[in-house]
Amino acid sequence: MLEGVTEEAIQKTRELYGLDKPLHVQYALWAKRIVTLDFGDSIKFKRPVWDMIKERIPISITLALTSLIIAYIISIPIGIYSATHQYTRSDTINTLILFILYSLPSFWVATMLIVFLGGGDFFDIFPVFGLNSIGVEKMTYWERFWDTVWHLILPIFCLTYASLAALSRYMRTAMLEVIRMDYIVTARSKGLSERVVILKHALRNSLIPIVTLLASLLPTMIGGSIIIETIFTIPGMGRLMWEAILARDYPVIMAELTIVSFLTLFGILAADILYSIVDPRIVFTKREA
Repeated sequence: MLEGVTEEAIQKTRELYGLDKPLHVQYALWAKRIVTLDFGDSIKFKRPVWDMIKERIPISITLALTSLIIAYIISIPIGIYSATHQYTRSDTINTLILFILYSLPSFWVATMLIVFLGGGDFFDIFPVFGLNSIGVEKMTYWERFWDTVWHLILPIFCLTYASLAALSRYMRTAMLEVIRMDYIVTARSKGLSERVVILKHALRNSLIPIVTLLASLLPTMIGGSIIIETIFTIPGMGRLMWEAILARDYPVIMAELTIVSFLTLFGILAADILYSIVDPRIVFTKREA
C-alpha cells in the first residue's frame, strides 16, 4: 500500500469509479458514460472533462482541417506535374525539396520559425504565442479575424509541410500507375489532348489512394498538434493532452484518446463517401438477401 493512503480512501475511490462491481457491470457503466460523453472530472483542473474538451476541440479541428485542406490543394497539382514530367530536372528538384521537407522534424521547424520570423534574433513578422493579440476585445470583427489568421500562419505551416510532402509523393506514384494503363493509351490514340487525358481520364482514379489516406491523416494531425500547440501556446486539445500527461490526469487522457478514436471513424466514413464522388462507378447499395 502507498504511504499515507488508507484502506478507507482506496475503498471510497473504488466505489466512486464503480470498481467494486463485477466486470460486466463496470463495462456497462463505462459504455454508458462514453455514449453520454461523461468522462468524469479532471484531476488537475477539478472541472468536468467534457467541458474542457468542448472549449478546445474547435481550435484543434480548425488547425487540422485547415492544414489538411491546404496540403491536398497543393500536393495534388505537384504530384500530377511530377508524374507527367517524370525524370525531368523539375521533377528531380521537386523530389529533393519534398524529401527534405518530409525529413524535417516539426519541433525544429517551429523553433527555427520562431527564431527567424517570430521576433527571436532576426525578423519580427509573425506572432508566436496564443491565438490573439493583447487588446483583441477592442478590435472590430474583421480585425479580430485577421489577427487570428496571422497568429495561425506559423502553426498551420508546421502542421502542413510534412503531410504535403507525403501526399505529393503518393499522388505522383498513383498517377504514374494510372497513365500507363491501357485505357489511357486508348484515350491518347483517339487524339485527345494531354490535358484532357490527364485531368478527365487519369485524375479520378489517381485520387482514390489519396482519399484513402484521409482516414488516417485527420486523427494523426490532431495527435501531432501536441508539439505544435505546446510550442506556440495554443489552447487546443494537443496542449491539453500534454498537460494531462505531465499531471497524470487520466480522465483527460482517456477522453482525448476516445475523441481521437471517433475522429478516426469519421475519417474512414468521409473517405468512403468521397470514393463515390471521385469515382461514380463506386456506389453503395444494400445487399439483397
